[in-house]
Amino acid sequence: MSTTTATPTSTGSEPFPATMRAVVVHGPGDYRLEERPVPTPGPGELLLRTDAVGICASDLKCYHGAAKFWGDENRAAWAETNRIPGHEFVGTVVAGDDAALAARKVSIGDRVACEQIVPCWECRYCLEGSYWMCNVHDMFGFKGYDGAMAEFVLVPTKALTHPVSSELPGQVAAFAEPLSCAFHAVERGDVKFGDTVVIAGAGPIGLSAIAGTRQKNPLRIIALDVVDAKLELARKVGADITINIAQEDAVARVKELTDGYGADVYIEATGHPSAVPQGLNLLRKLGTFVEYSVFKDNVSVDWSIISDDKELDVRGAHLGPHTWPAAIKLLESETLPMSEICTHQFALEDFQEALDLVGDSAGASVKVSIIPSRRA
Repeated sequence: MSTTTATPTSTGSEPFPATMRAVVVHGPGDYRLEERPVPTPGPGELLLRTDAVGICASDLKCYHGAAKFWGDENRAAWAETNRIPGHEFVGTVVAGDDAALAARKVSIGDRVACEQIVPCWECRYCLEGSYWMCNVHDMFGFKGYDGAMAEFVLVPTKALTHPVSSELPGQVAAFAEPLSCAFHAVERGDVKFGDTVVIAGAGPIGLSAIAGTRQKNPLRIIALDVVDAKLELARKVGADITINIAQEDAVARVKELTDGYGADVYIEATGHPSAVPQGLNLLRKLGTFVEYSVFKDNVSVDWSIISDDKELDVRGAHLGPHTWPAAIKLLESETLPMSEICTHQFALEDFQEALDLVGDSAGASVKVSIIPSRRA
C-alpha cells in the first residue's frame, strides 16, 4: 500500500485532489481534523470515495481510552496512533486497476461496504476458516489500515467487500456493519422457534439483534432499555414485549412471562456492566448467554450462577462473519424504520460533536454517522 501525494486516477481518468480532509487519532481524547494525502491504490487495491461512516460505541470507547484498545496491566495496546478511525463505512469505487475490479466484480461508480476486519489469511484461524478471529487482527480505523472518517478510503487486497445498492442513503447503507454484527450474535444464540429471547439494549446493536431475531421467529422477543423512545423503536423492528428496566423489575417480569423459568436466550448489547448479572439472573437453567458488547470497565459476576446453579452456555460474539449479505438484503428491502434509527448525520468538521452525541447517556441519538461530502 502506498500513500503519496501523487494524484490517483480512475480507469475513467477522473482526476482526484492530492489531499483530503481526515480525522486522525493522536491518542485517547486527542482526535484532530487534518489534511492527509489521498491514498494511491496499488495493484489489486481499490479507492473509495466515502459515502458515510457510522460511529460505533467501540469508537467512543477507544476515544475515551478503554483498556481494550490502549492496554493495561493485562494486555498490550491494540489501537494505533496516527490512524484515521472509522470502520462502519460504505463508499463508491472511484479508482482501481482492472484486476481489482474483476476480483471484486465491481465497476467504477459501484458502491461497496467493507467488512471491518482485514484478515491476514495466513494464521491458524484464517486457514481454518475463522477469518474474523484472525490472530493479527488488523482492522480499519484501529490497527493496520486507515478507516473512513475521511473523504477517501483505500481498500487493501486482503479486505472483504460486499455490493450495496446506491439507492440507499449513505448512512443507511453503512448500517450494514452493525446489522451484520448483531446477526452474528443472533446466530451464536442458536435461537429456536419456541424460545423466549431477551435482548438488553435498544441502541444500534440491540435494535439490529431484535431485527435479526425477528427473522428467526421465536415465541417471543423481549427488549430491555431505560429510554421509552428506544423501546418504542424496538417494537417497530420486531420486539413483542418491551421493559423499561428503570421502572420495572426485568427479572421478575421475564419469569412471570415464562412460568417462572426464565428466558432461553439473552443477548447483551448495552456494554454496561450491570447488564451482565441481569442476564445471568433472568435466564433459565441451561439457557444461553450471548455477549456482544465492548466494555469500558471490568465486569464482576457470581460465576456459580453460570456453573453450579444453572449450567449456562455462555458465548461470545465478534464481528459479523458470513452475515453481511443477509444484513444488506434486509436493508435493501426497506422494511426497517431506518429514518428513525439513523438519527443524526454530521460533516467531518463536526466529528467531535458527533462523538459527544454518541456518548450522551440520556439517549439523545440512536445511530450517528459522518457524511464526508457534507460541509459544516
